[in-house]
Amino acid sequence: MAKKNIPYDQKYYDPEIECMPRPELEDLQLGRLKTMLQYAYDNTVWYKRSFDNAGVKPSDLNTLEDLAKFPFCDKKTERETQHVGSFFGEMCSVPEEEVIFMATSSGSTGVPTVSPFTQEDFDLWQDTEARLFWQAGMRPNDRYVHGLNFALYVGGPDVIGAQRLGALAIWVGAVPSDRLIFVLQHYQPTVIWTSPSYAWTLGQKIKEKGLDPKKDFSIKTIIVAGEPGGSIKSTRESIEELWGADVRDFFGLSDIYGACAAMCEVKDGLHIVEDQILVETVDPNTGEVLEPGSTGELTYTTLCKKARPMIRFRSGDIGYVSTEKCECGRTHARIHVTGRKDEMFIVGAVNVFPSDVEYVVRGEEGVTGEYLIRVYDENYSTRYEVSVERAWASSESYESIAARVEAALKAHTGVRPAKVHVFETGELGTESEHKASRFIDERESAK
Repeated sequence: MAKKNIPYDQKYYDPEIECMPRPELEDLQLGRLKTMLQYAYDNTVWYKRSFDNAGVKPSDLNTLEDLAKFPFCDKKTERETQHVGSFFGEMCSVPEEEVIFMATSSGSTGVPTVSPFTQEDFDLWQDTEARLFWQAGMRPNDRYVHGLNFALYVGGPDVIGAQRLGALAIWVGAVPSDRLIFVLQHYQPTVIWTSPSYAWTLGQKIKEKGLDPKKDFSIKTIIVAGEPGGSIKSTRESIEELWGADVRDFFGLSDIYGACAAMCEVKDGLHIVEDQILVETVDPNTGEVLEPGSTGELTYTTLCKKARPMIRFRSGDIGYVSTEKCECGRTHARIHVTGRKDEMFIVGAVNVFPSDVEYVVRGEEGVTGEYLIRVYDENYSTRYEVSVERAWASSESYESIAARVEAALKAHTGVRPAKVHVFETGELGTESEHKASRFIDERESAK
């Protein structure tokens, strides 16, 4: 697909799609969903078998609500069917000769899953990425540094979306901090994409070199993804203050592609590309479909992807969906991801997510913002401890910091941690060049 020639001051990349009235948008979704169900049934071994076993057929869908009749799939489905019968397995809908790109999941929750793309899938993906980049404020006169891993990661090729928009794309990838700082100094890019934890870490490393992220660099927009921090107000504002830049959260899934949803200037959730992805919220335990605005497990159905359709894919993400028109003028629903189903822990009958802890720690004075959560069983109950770092050059006692953080966690989550540990700056060991791991689950149920 060729680059679109859009006036720089045009607010929307594709106003007809982005601002489509919801009745029209839902009609578009219904037509595409009918086509996709039939396509999946006719071309995919697993969907034909699962539909038949569930006693449903594509013609049973007459409304969007009828999608609830159809079976779910999830990561377990992918793992059990990949490489069965063919290289890409029973969920792939095309012969391998038609696949031009593959990504894989990180494997953080099990065996990595492979995601195939046809040329049509790939082109649609990158045009969608260009749309989301435009939504984040990127324009053809921007210099863009792509600071994401290129090695099998689904976010790697998204640099092509910046090129399609017309920006100068600098393919940096996952490099050591010193190398990335050199690039930012010498090429003075205006936009960068990385993880929220690394955006924070990188800014701190720049300050350690005696430089000012605000004055010595030209970054005006930081796109973040891969962790919840970009949608946590305290984390986002801390990064914005550090860099003097606008932070926008993006969301993608290797199971679909790296351009599923993104934050607009209102920063109230992430607009999902509803012309291509249908989102449901279901009860994590029963699978019952919940009303928009209810918190549950976010479940996605692709409306256009040909290589491997995903129909009612249970993502494991817990959140809710807003369907009312956004202040930005876009009509596409916004997803609000609050945590991961497999990282939620219950203390004293209260559901707690790592994002709750991050919200508190990032907003507290006198700490670096780094944290580590340890969850464990004790006396037949679940307990949690939090470790933080004292801010550099702070003279406040460890006891005082621990007491403040403990009280703030109790106020925000409703349950007090068993203990708050305080370390000196850099001693916690959670800083990461990319995606940080801050959750240790020692419960018997997690083994």
